[in-house]
Amino acid sequence: MYTAATESLIKQAREIKEEELQRHCGRIFKLLHSKDVSGDTVDSLQRLNLIVSATKYATELPSDLVLKLQTVLRSSSCPEQLQVLSSSILRDSFPPSVHSLCSDLSPDSRTFSHVASVVLAQAGSQEDVMPLCHHLLKSLDSRLSDGQISRHALPLLSKMITVYPEILTDDQVNVVSRKLVDWLRYASMQQGASMSSGGFFSGPRTRQPAPLTEVDGVVTGDFFTVLCVGQSYTEDQWMNMYTFSMIKSWLLTYDTDGTTNTESDDRSEVDSSVTSMVSATSSSTRLLPPKERLREKAFEYCQRLIEQSDRKALKKTDTELQKACIVESVSILDVICGEDPSYVYRAFPCIKALYGRLNGDLTYSRALLPIAQFYLNHSEIAAVDSEAVFCQLFSHCPAEQFNEPMLAFEFVQFCLLNASVLQERVTNYRQSFPNLLKFLAWNSSGLIAEFVELLPSLIAPDTAIELLHTILDLPCLAAALDLQQRSACYQAPDRPAWDQQGAKVAACLDAFRQPSCRGLFLYILRPEAGTGDTIDRLKMLHEILADMAESPRVVRCAQVVPVLLHVYFNTVTQRADEKMLNQLLLVLLERSSLLYDIKTFNVEVQKVFSTHLQALCKLHPPLIVDQSREILELTSSPANIYSKEDFYTHVVWVIGEYLSVSYDPRCTVERITSFFECLEAVLFEITQVRQSASPPSFSPRLVTVLMTTLAKLATRSQDLIPRVSLCLSKMRPFARSAPVMTCYSEEDTEEIITRAHELINLLKLPNVAQFVLAPSAGGDGPRWHRDTNASLPQGMKAVSGLLHRHSSSLPT
Repeated sequence: MYTAATESLIKQAREIKEEELQRHCGRIFKLLHSKDVSGDTVDSLQRLNLIVSATKYATELPSDLVLKLQTVLRSSSCPEQLQVLSSSILRDSFPPSVHSLCSDLSPDSRTFSHVASVVLAQAGSQEDVMPLCHHLLKSLDSRLSDGQISRHALPLLSKMITVYPEILTDDQVNVVSRKLVDWLRYASMQQGASMSSGGFFSGPRTRQPAPLTEVDGVVTGDFFTVLCVGQSYTEDQWMNMYTFSMIKSWLLTYDTDGTTNTESDDRSEVDSSVTSMVSATSSSTRLLPPKERLREKAFEYCQRLIEQSDRKALKKTDTELQKACIVESVSILDVICGEDPSYVYRAFPCIKALYGRLNGDLTYSRALLPIAQFYLNHSEIAAVDSEAVFCQLFSHCPAEQFNEPMLAFEFVQFCLLNASVLQERVTNYRQSFPNLLKFLAWNSSGLIAEFVELLPSLIAPDTAIELLHTILDLPCLAAALDLQQRSACYQAPDRPAWDQQGAKVAACLDAFRQPSCRGLFLYILRPEAGTGDTIDRLKMLHEILADMAESPRVVRCAQVVPVLLHVYFNTVTQRADEKMLNQLLLVLLERSSLLYDIKTFNVEVQKVFSTHLQALCKLHPPLIVDQSREILELTSSPANIYSKEDFYTHVVWVIGEYLSVSYDPRCTVERITSFFECLEAVLFEITQVRQSASPPSFSPRLVTVLMTTLAKLATRSQDLIPRVSLCLSKMRPFARSAPVMTCYSEEDTEEIITRAHELINLLKLPNVAQFVLAPSAGGDGPRWHRDTNASLPQGMKAVSGLLHRHSSSLPT
């Protein structure tokens, strides 16, 4: 999120009027024509840069200003700050500058890099960047006037091939591959020359090149890598670093076999001094095609980096660099082994040793992900058991480092990338969802999109119900993780530190450490599934965590639960059998009144329950009879109306819709009567007219749904018609009573009276009522509404006439 001041500036930039923009552009045009660059020029360009970048659409600028910015951009004598601003403005402006900038590319490396960024941003096709490509290849194959190599060439080439992978011909790919081999494997072993003052009376002198060292201070004895340390670096050493940074994308882009040309090209070596350093074993690799030779040298380079990462670094920054190099090196080895399986047997001893060294060290958790990827991709070829690797990965990393946002993101991305393979080959993947959801509970706002995509892969028949309970308890998990973190930071004797967290948090911390509550927290923080779908004392856990309900982390976590529930039900209903559907309905009925009490959380979850209750019953209507005892228990209590009205209303609706012999032969008269009597008693109780009664706290919709459901049930057991008619006749006094009139609008009361009137008239002809209130299963098909020969349109006309003839039967 931006600060208020930044938001205000962005808003002003987006809302600038065309006249003001034109005036500002004219002022910049005049300033750029002056010989001296003032602070006013820089400020004006910065403002224009903000204006053009504040929206996602290209901003049209005056053509004369665009030409002037292009001139500034291509001028090597211009201050770099102006070049950077001109480049940024041109990238987001219109008309495009691609063709004019490509017509005369500057030999100056700094200027060329700024021009190239504009060309790559605005190019619409591969042809637009072809001049840029030729210039890049030419700069790679030559040195600059001062004997240096263009450092900007490789990053630009890497970006170009990412967007236009087919821009290079096979010959060009081979040429670049040779250059990459040179820089990757044959960089000089001495530090770059540095200038030093020779004392007060003498001028500066050039120091003799010193040898490079490893991160632990030992003099380097092997070839140069990014983990070699020096005070300054030569150009070929810089190119070595650039090459390593792009080698993975290069291998992925051009992963086909090399050409069959086996002749050696001596010109591919940097110079004779470097050639003399090449060992005898490397001479055989020169006979390989360029791409295969690059693959071999990249393999050796990554192995050396992994060896270097085992050294004890003297500086913390070098330790972090070692971790990054491990991640990149293992990823590159994975790519190489994917392209050529013969490398698998050479790589696995190194990867195994690396895993043995890093396993158990939490500071290297991110490095375990590419190692796990390597095992996942190649363990079968090498006949290596990978179960221990994935047990460690899924059991320890999420449980102990759920609060590391970068690890959380990379871990979830790893699961997304390999979801199908993990389901088939890693037995504990689906069992580990309690651990994986810890990432979401702690980083809910940043990972919701990833978990929406990942959740279907975690659903298994034997743990689907437990997963549903876990999703519902996700805010509890967020609260428990928060308490776990606080408890680890503040020891029990340090009571003042506890009290600084606030009285509510301190009370929760006390409960967290109580032995009597230990079982509750152990369950909610469990690392894997299989210990039970849920716990009996869930209400007690909600009471313990009540003081954490307003925690921002808990509230954010609660907001993602409805989204996950929709994904869960949409997935599980496609795979569920009859037993599973019955279990799902039981969970809906049970958990509708057993949720963590967070503001709006219960209401939002019950809305989701209502939606999918209808879907479940439509998919398998016999659920109503299967769970009749639980449904009757819920609907018979008017208290449920006040705590979960929306869900209660939908339960009543599905009773009226699907409790029919046409859906389930077990719908006997006795069963229908038991449901009818239950709902009749509820409707009678909530619509009793007392002068002292308080206004109803339920909606008119509930009353109309109850009336309609009772009428539907009566049409299926016609002995009940007199009872429902009597009940419906009392709706006018209820709707016109003083407490109801003060609460409901005139439209609401008329809706209740009209619905009662219509139902009474329908029930006078039971056969017609059954046809209208309980149409056949195909009644929602298009034919029933479009075909005039079908019975439904004719039936509706008949009912319409019936209602008009009996309009005098309004209940009194």
